[in-house]
Formats: sequence, C-alpha cells, structure tokens
Amino acid sequence: MILVIWIVFGGIVGWIASMITHNNKGMGIISNIIVGLIGSALGGWIASLIGWGTINKFSIGGMIIAILGTVLLLSVFNLIRGKR
Repeated sequence: MILVIWIVFGGIVGWIASMITHNNKGMGIISNIIVGLIGSALGGWIASLIGWGTINKFSIGGMIIAILGTVLLLSVFNLIRGKR
C-alpha cells in the first residue's frame, strides 16, 4: 500500500512542478512520477542539509519541500537541454 501512496505522491508533485517549469506538455504520467520521486528525494536531502527538515511523513511543509526539489531538478534539466 505504501508503494501506491509514493507513486501517487510522486505523480502529483511531478505534475505540479512540471506546470511551474512549463514542462507539462512534454511529460506524461510516468515521467511525472519518476521526476516527482527523484525531486522529492533531492528536496528532502537539501532541506535536511540546511536544517529545514525532511519529508519522512506527509505534511504541507514536506509537500512544499518535495515540489521545490522537483522544480530544481526540472530547472537543471531545462538548462542542460537548452529550454527556457
């Protein structure tokens, strides 16, 4: 059951971040899930390094950290790809 929750969470976070970075048209649900999960882990790692907390439980703060991590990941991807 926890796997389903992580997949849904990754999909939602990836979708929100792809809308913020204007990548939504080029991404499907699988891409949103993968980017959302990786970005959430990245956001949690960075947040723990600077003392903002982690995303080890569901909360609004954890969701914001996950979205920020995913936006950062997609922004770096856009820089590498050359998309504005």
